[in-house]
Amino acid sequence: MTRKIKIYNTLSKKKEDFKPLVENHVGMYVCGPTVYGDPHLGHARPAITFDVVFRYLNHCNYKVRYVRNITDAGHLENDSDEGEDKISKKARLEQLEPMEIVQLYTKNYHKAMNELNCLSPSIEPRATGHIIEQIEMVKKILSNGYAYQVNGSVYLDVNKYNTKYPYGNLSGRNLDDTLEGTRKLDGQSEKKSNVDFAIWKRANPEHIMRWPSPWGEGFPGWHMECSAMSEKYLGKKFDIHGGGMDLVFPHHEAEITQSNACNNCDPVNFWMHNNMVTIDGKKMGKSLGNFINLEEFFDGSHTKLDKAYAPMIIRFFILQAHYRSTIDFSNEALQAAEKGFNKLLAAMETLQSLNSHKISSYNIKELEEKCYSAINDDFNTPILIANLFNGVKVINSVKDGNETLTETDLEKLKTLFNTFVTDILGFIPLQESNKNKLTNEVMDLVLKIRENAKKNKDFDTADLIRNELESFGVLIKDSREGSSWELKLNVE
Repeated sequence: MTRKIKIYNTLSKKKEDFKPLVENHVGMYVCGPTVYGDPHLGHARPAITFDVVFRYLNHCNYKVRYVRNITDAGHLENDSDEGEDKISKKARLEQLEPMEIVQLYTKNYHKAMNELNCLSPSIEPRATGHIIEQIEMVKKILSNGYAYQVNGSVYLDVNKYNTKYPYGNLSGRNLDDTLEGTRKLDGQSEKKSNVDFAIWKRANPEHIMRWPSPWGEGFPGWHMECSAMSEKYLGKKFDIHGGGMDLVFPHHEAEITQSNACNNCDPVNFWMHNNMVTIDGKKMGKSLGNFINLEEFFDGSHTKLDKAYAPMIIRFFILQAHYRSTIDFSNEALQAAEKGFNKLLAAMETLQSLNSHKISSYNIKELEEKCYSAINDDFNTPILIANLFNGVKVINSVKDGNETLTETDLEKLKTLFNTFVTDILGFIPLQESNKNKLTNEVMDLVLKIRENAKKNKDFDTADLIRNELESFGVLIKDSREGSSWELKLNVE
């Protein structure tokens, strides 16, 4: 029952039966954040959407490798081939090193994801850690004749590519439409055509982030990192690629183009895209300046908020809508989500104290089938939640004496709610959510104390902290960017 999953494939524009390329194994790549600002509601939606996908595939006993990247170089302003690197610009404005910006906002992103109870991906690669792989991919594309070099930059020749592979299958744009919708070259451009895009860019003298390459010092085009890192960790062809709908064009279309030009095969079986979060009818985003940081939701400090909203309320708010539909922010919608979430969790608590009866007046098996039917139908979380609220009615009716359940059916109902509410949808009680937030803050303090001990060459204390934490099931990871922590699995 649990493996009959249908997924809407952006590439085919229809729902398809999901079947992995390798039996019982799933490779999933999701585009992560460009870390030059604090995470906002727009970042929360793909993280929560694909967290549910990850959780459900694991529930179906697939062995899932979930890769979500961190973009820390190459993403220029306006998602174009010209302009300043977003991270370099932020570093210049803040008078910090680019990697200080990356470290700060990656840390803030991870903190927010923990508070939203999003599981960590299997691998979280960074663009700057895979420059070699990106250079090698550019070399192959050049060797295959689908790119050209100009003044230290390398551009993918889209017209040449289109002679063998149809360009625009994912976005539904053909090359003529794309040409019409793109501004004409002004005579100063290096490109042969205005549809061509950079896969390696020469660094101007003022560009901070640069690496040596066969074409001179420069940096990879923004689209290159995902093609190179997905191939490295998932292979030339893998099962699922996810991200926001705003990435369909040009980012994901460019990924398909690069992978075909390099490896002569489409890289992905299923393309999944979540829709946008809007505010006053417009997409919420840093570039538009109309975003609300997640921390502002959690503490209620933004002027558009009537009150603070716990991370689980934000998660519930997002999952109340299907991932392919838009969500429009409003205080009223969040307050309704808060009432719904509290009602659901209160019913789960009530469920633990219900008394059994000799007969059942309600068919728990039918409710279970409806829940699985919803999640199997393109991860339809709003229908799943609606079915769970039918279960809430049953719980309250049993409590009031209007319905009866046998001991076996009571256990089935408890299992059903634990499976769908906790394991798949990822909801946890608000007090536990607050405890997680406190845990994060305490661990940040512990890591600072350990870092100070290391700076003072008090390595005995630093090692003691690490060893004691490890005995509690907390693993400390040291890197050039600093220290982080995670819980070890299966700790007794």
